[in-house]
Amino acid sequence: MVFWILISFVALAVTALLGLVLLRAHALDEPPAAYDLRVYRQQLSDVDKDLQRGVINESDAQRIRTEVSRRILAADAQLQQQAQGGTQPKALSGIAVVLSGAVLLLGTIGLYWQLGAPGYGDMGLQARIQAADIYAQNRPSQTEMESEIPPLPPQEIEPGYAELVEQLRQTAAKRPQDAQGQALLAQHEANLGNFIAAYQAKETYIRIMNGDLDPKDYGELAELMIMAAGGYVSPEAEELLDRTLQLDPQNGPARYYYGLLQGQLNRPDIGYRIWADTLRMGPKGAPWITGIESQIEELAFRAGVEYSPISPAAGPAAVAPTVVGPSADDIEAAQEMGSQDRQEMIRGMVARLSDRLATEGGSAAEWAQLIGALGVLGEGTRAAAIYSEAKTRFAEDETALAQLKAAASQAGLNP
Repeated sequence: MVFWILISFVALAVTALLGLVLLRAHALDEPPAAYDLRVYRQQLSDVDKDLQRGVINESDAQRIRTEVSRRILAADAQLQQQAQGGTQPKALSGIAVVLSGAVLLLGTIGLYWQLGAPGYGDMGLQARIQAADIYAQNRPSQTEMESEIPPLPPQEIEPGYAELVEQLRQTAAKRPQDAQGQALLAQHEANLGNFIAAYQAKETYIRIMNGDLDPKDYGELAELMIMAAGGYVSPEAEELLDRTLQLDPQNGPARYYYGLLQGQLNRPDIGYRIWADTLRMGPKGAPWITGIESQIEELAFRAGVEYSPISPAAGPAAVAPTVVGPSADDIEAAQEMGSQDRQEMIRGMVARLSDRLATEGGSAAEWAQLIGALGVLGEGTRAAAIYSEAKTRFAEDETALAQLKAAASQAGLNP
């Protein structure tokens, strides 16, 4: 309320000054030219006094009289012109004062109503930090936020891939202690947009592994929970991010989500520092770096920082992954095996390759190798599902797509 009174008073004061200027001509008893005449006449009398005191000589006195007389004639002509002409209308001046006051007062209030925060109390820095801490302690949980997220629209899924994922669900349910099966289930549920099911499978995987984990496992679980909550970083996800950064302070995805969390907690100052440091760490082109670059300018604005673009550090040169295949020892051992044992050996290698691609990703050559191997094993449905997933992963790489298509053709598919 104090602010409203203040801006109203300032607007009224400016209006009063404008009104004083507009109405000044009506408030004066005489026009300005009459005042000028009195001044010039006084100057003429002062010339005679100065001449008598010897301050000036006769020639100077004559020059001054001539100049002052000229000014008296000009002022008298101006006075006659003002007396003959019309004066500023009082009604028009009054209307101008009222309109100016209305524009200033209403315009000031209207601008603040649109750009300011009416009804919002004054909050200094310490008060804002305290409010952010209170919100951080009382913000919605993961479950509460998930209940408010509308269901995703149905996706178009190839029947073969949907059948494969359903089989994976059934297998994982029958083998609840199979860590690898839970990791695969989490990966494929995420691919389908079933983020709640995905992070639940990831939680099971972490529980089975019982601490024998990579720091990124906690970060991946946090990311799945954040996706399930529509981008909201819940207290549960925050704990996982804290654990990830304690084990690996340089973890890029975790640093991205931690900066996002600080923005959600109304601490853009902390979030900006985290994101700025992460940009400097790089590597350029990483998914989390791209996400930061698209949002950091807005976060800097909220933090009151004059943002200058930060160039991410270049990452190490990418090394083409090696396609995993049977070693020389594997080939020698396979020659001594029976047909059935050799088939089981091949299936084992294919399974290991499939698991690694699902959890860690790989090159187009590796995906093509997996598709071809499944075709040789007669698993055409599974090969089709893998081919569909691989096309999604390499949608922007024409060379990779051609390689995958060739492998699908060799596997007996109809790409």
